[in-house]
Amino acid sequence: MKAVALLASATAIATVFTVPAFAQSEMSTGADVTGVSQVEDRLDDIEEAVEDDFARSNDADRFGPQDRRQGLFGGISMTYSGSTGNDESQDMALAGRMSYNQGPFAQSVGLGIEFGEDSDGDKDQEETYAIYDAQYYFNDRFYAFALGRINQDGMVDEELDDLYDGLLDAEEISELEGRKKRDAFLGFGPGYRIINTPDTTWRVQAGVGVRYTQAVDYSEADNLASETETGYIASSRFYHRFNDMIFVTNDTDYITSDSAGDEITNEFGVNYQMSEQLATRISYSTEYQENREIRTDNVLGVSLVYGF
Repeated sequence: MKAVALLASATAIATVFTVPAFAQSEMSTGADVTGVSQVEDRLDDIEEAVEDDFARSNDADRFGPQDRRQGLFGGISMTYSGSTGNDESQDMALAGRMSYNQGPFAQSVGLGIEFGEDSDGDKDQEETYAIYDAQYYFNDRFYAFALGRINQDGMVDEELDDLYDGLLDAEEISELEGRKKRDAFLGFGPGYRIINTPDTTWRVQAGVGVRYTQAVDYSEADNLASETETGYIASSRFYHRFNDMIFVTNDTDYITSDSAGDEITNEFGVNYQMSEQLATRISYSTEYQENREIRTDNVLGVSLVYGF
């Protein structure tokens, strides 16, 4: 379903300016060596996840491009860690995003690279991925969108080399089959804002796309099979505010192709700002995939923020 989440909406990519952190400081003296800082980081992760849940529910693009930052902007972040002693490992990650907005046209490009070695000094991660998102507004209701994505897993070649060298056991050989070395998608289509008032917004969009995959297939001479197919996507975003304290959202996405079949996701959320200190979000998500034994999964989510 990662592909569905990406293809679902032309507004899925946030165009924010990222400032990298150049220094790390412990929360108090001795916190790092005693493990307090590690627990503090886990607390931060939980808080950020809840904040992201609330931010997504507000749907910053529901009123169109009027408040978008204009011009060229973006940011690049990189992190690296290497260890010696009891283990010899290293990890590196690079991520960047550039956006360009001019009047009714908005677009952004994102790129990520991740590399890692395990405690034995053997490479265990090599991933490259990029995304593209564009929107052009003909008026305050009608717009066109384009979405692009490419993922490449460099570890597939490493695993195939191990296969040729006889270093994989039966379970590892079985798990390798079907693993994607490359996965790309490009899609475009129209969108329309059916309702666009301060209290209620509803927009829909639909389009056609082409998906390319290259995956491990032992029936091929080089153990890699490529496939190109047409996919169709449709999305709906609904928002309604009852008053200053309560608003509801309902997000629906649909994608279909010959190999993947029908995939549908729907999330209904109720957001309640009980006071300046207390806010609650309750959501119910349904995910349907045609080509699996148990086709439907349902998830109930509750997020709570209290400040004092």
